[in-house]
Amino acid sequence: MLIELVQCIKRAAVEAIEAGMPAEVCVGTVVEEEPLAVRLNQRLTLPGGRLLFLEGPRVPRRGDHLALLRFTGGQTYLVLGWLRT
Repeated sequence: MLIELVQCIKRAAVEAIEAGMPAEVCVGTVVEEEPLAVRLNQRLTLPGGRLLFLEGPRVPRRGDHLALLRFTGGQTYLVLGWLRT
């Protein structure tokens, strides 16, 4: 799991340098559990297939707030963890 994390971070860094724009940290809210959907704003809701998780056993619940790292191009997001509100 740690090797995958390191590879993801390296890939994000390389893509950011190549694209000339850094990765972006975002906060999203879980709006659906099955299938998973995370809303970043009123116009953008991410399906679970566009999310990569660091934590394995915990399942996101509706209303959870997640810290996300957007990879260059905005197609894939790395879930950094859950935020306490």
